[in-house]
Amino acid sequence: MELFNPNSNIDFLGWRKVSIILSAALVLISIGLVATRGLNYALDFTGGVLVEAKYEQPIEIDQVRSALETGGFHSAQVQSVGGAKEVSIRLQPQADHKDAEQVGAAVIAALKAQRADVSMKAHPALVGSSVGAELRNDGIVAAVFVMLGIMIYIGIRFEKRFAIAAIASEIHDTILTVGFFALTHMEFDLTVLASLLAVIGYSINDKVVVFDRVRELFRMTRKAEPYEILNKAVNQTLSRTIMTSVLTGIAMAALYFFGGPAVHGFALTMLIGIVIGTLSSIFFANPILYWLGVSKSDLMPVSRENPELERRP
Repeated sequence: MELFNPNSNIDFLGWRKVSIILSAALVLISIGLVATRGLNYALDFTGGVLVEAKYEQPIEIDQVRSALETGGFHSAQVQSVGGAKEVSIRLQPQADHKDAEQVGAAVIAALKAQRADVSMKAHPALVGSSVGAELRNDGIVAAVFVMLGIMIYIGIRFEKRFAIAAIASEIHDTILTVGFFALTHMEFDLTVLASLLAVIGYSINDKVVVFDRVRELFRMTRKAEPYEILNKAVNQTLSRTIMTSVLTGIAMAALYFFGGPAVHGFALTMLIGIVIGTLSSIFFANPILYWLGVSKSDLMPVSRENPELERRP
């Protein structure tokens, strides 16, 4: 199934100056937002108060969240514990509460306003932020190692110029996705971090498809002009790129609207990452590759009998 004619000749590289300037501006804005506004880290990273409550009759998680919102406890993390009658609630201390006991008492009071059959299961506990800080640092290290691994893989499979273009695109996509969370100040929790790593993998998959077509066209075409080859590669893979993005986007949209609050962060991050990754595959990666001076000689095997086919340094 082809949404776009693979033999079309849309001049994507003709927009390279505009697309690169716009991308650079968005990256700088995103970095500025992260530096000035910061990220709204969830309790996974900041710590807070843990309250465990039990009901005499089964309770829905959404009912608990609604009661907490009404009571002034916003963005609380609620999970079922040991069945449908016990819940675990994690939230940041309120300004008018001095310790965990007061927070716990206020939480139970908010829940009792909705249903009187609730009681505290155990004494509230303070959750330290040191574990969260360690998780955050581990996530950053994981993202760096993923990008380095991708760079090594692309360098071995294709050529160093492709590796540089790929890692530049990955950094671009990651910064813009994080910048969205800094701009909106939405909660950044472990599910968002996991989704960010998934975005990195999704983004590079699409670029590998385009790079593969670039390599094939260089090898198939006798007189291979880089400008023409790079444009043709994007045109021939455009249907695949759009279809993959749309279908993945539909799945993530369904997860966002019907999957419940627990997966909102994951689904939204994937949706943002899919849009950014798709656009960068078309308007960012190829211009970088073109400006790095990729040519047919870079993709031909080194031959002592044919020194003219050797790769240039």
